[in-house]
Amino acid sequence: MSAEQETTQETVTASGSIKSRHKRFLWIAVGLVFVVAIVALVLNALGSSITYFYSPTDVMQNKAPQGRAFRVGGMVEGGSVVRGTDGLTVYFNVTDTAETVSVVYTGILPDLFAEEKGVVAQGKLDDHGVFQATQVLAKHDENYVAPEVQAALDEAHKARAAETLKQ
Repeated sequence: MSAEQETTQETVTASGSIKSRHKRFLWIAVGLVFVVAIVALVLNALGSSITYFYSPTDVMQNKAPQGRAFRVGGMVEGGSVVRGTDGLTVYFNVTDTAETVSVVYTGILPDLFAEEKGVVAQGKLDDHGVFQATQVLAKHDENYVAPEVQAALDEAHKARAAETLKQ
């Protein structure tokens, strides 16, 4: 009998069934494939539902995703709010004092939305670089600024200070 026939004979018992250790290995392999598939599905679902925050500087440096929804936040630039003739469309600029992003929103704005106040808008960039917002969030009291917006503003101030020192 050759070595190959002996191996085959060891794997299959006299009744033609697979040995228990091979069954156990098969169950472990099937279980691992199942767990990997579940983890992959969960990560895919989480990844597609996460909306990342970008500052106007990040958007202008093309760090924001193209064709995917994200959030941009900063301060509404003074004198930039223009209301459309339909009464629902609003055009405004969001700035972090270093860069500015033009935003268009159609809908009812929050009551606290105002020029030179904090804002976070969610939406996508169009082909012309204008942010098409689907949701606009305004700060809720006089002292509050969203942590992401505050971090972006602080970073812009640092960059501007560093640029001024270079000159």
